[in-house]
Amino acid sequence: MIIQRYIFKEFLPPFGISLIFFSFIFLMMQLPEIANYVVNFQIGLSTVGLLMLYTMPFFLQFTIPMSVMIAVLLCFLRMSGDMEIVALKAGGVHLNRLLPPVLVFGLIGALLTCCMAVFALPAGRKHSKQLLYDVASSHVDVGLKPRQFIDMFKGVVIYINDIDNEAKTLSDVFIEDRRSNQLTSTVLAPKGQLTYDPEQAVANLRLFNGTIHQVDLVQKHANAIQFETYDLRLDMSSSLSSGDIGKEHVQEMSLSRLRETIQSAKEKNSSYYKALKEYHKKFSLPGASLVMALLAMPLGIRSRTSKRAYGIGLGLFFFLLYYVMLSGGWVLGESGFYPPAIGMWAPNIVILAIGVFLLIRANDEKPILQFNISHWISRLSSNN
Repeated sequence: MIIQRYIFKEFLPPFGISLIFFSFIFLMMQLPEIANYVVNFQIGLSTVGLLMLYTMPFFLQFTIPMSVMIAVLLCFLRMSGDMEIVALKAGGVHLNRLLPPVLVFGLIGALLTCCMAVFALPAGRKHSKQLLYDVASSHVDVGLKPRQFIDMFKGVVIYINDIDNEAKTLSDVFIEDRRSNQLTSTVLAPKGQLTYDPEQAVANLRLFNGTIHQVDLVQKHANAIQFETYDLRLDMSSSLSSGDIGKEHVQEMSLSRLRETIQSAKEKNSSYYKALKEYHKKFSLPGASLVMALLAMPLGIRSRTSKRAYGIGLGLFFFLLYYVMLSGGWVLGESGFYPPAIGMWAPNIVILAIGVFLLIRANDEKPILQFNISHWISRLSSNN
């Protein structure tokens, strides 16, 4: 127990450092989107902090298994390099007796990942979406800037000469609407007013006493229409990059809601496969913490001091292999090419098999990968 407690404590510092590092890397990937909110809607630091907090569960369900593997790998690499593994073997300690702290640590990582995937991710995504719509509702006019071409709405370009932010009125409005593949509309109006529908996440731009110039791209003709009032609905969800507020995303569903969606599906369409994939992913990702920890142990033990970089390289290789297989299963399972359960669990099974195989080789004092280039070259030469 003293040895096992010692090993378990050795996991904690590299795990914490790896978790912070990888989470920071993932957050950096969100900076362009957050910068878009800051520029277009002038949100404050508190709102930016909340957005980062709400997006963290999505990243943590990937970074926790990654950090578990790195922590176990670095711990055994250090112990192997400092000859502690040799000392333990000389003292009659079998490698299998070092497994309990690895399995316990992997299980703790699996539970943390499960909490992120099952509870924190749906709640964070819902709160993030609601926060963005609240920002859009109170700052929709901030995204419109006078004497600038505004393309924040998909298929629509707006130019406004002057804006009264208090009255939310616009002066000398020019709009080019290309949302239709068959018709292009150019709208000119001396005055407009902006309102917002928070339930539908739609901004309504009401124009007064203007003209619409339409060009039919199919029939090849144009016409002009005079109007007293003209309402233009602008979808805010495209500018917020958060989806349709009226539609529940599969990542926002609880386990019971996912099961209900799967069981009530009348046909196996894309929505069915997405829900089934998300359901299995909530358990396969936590399982990755356990299998990654098991794989990292023999990689660290069998890498001597001179080959420490080799062990880390192998660990990163197997880590990338897992996520490549997971991404492939994600795409193919979601499209219905094969059952999503296979796509989500196959990477865990492959990594588990590799980990057990390497652990057996480590117990037998065999190299991790018995591959000698000079040996194979000599064999080929002798055969020729």
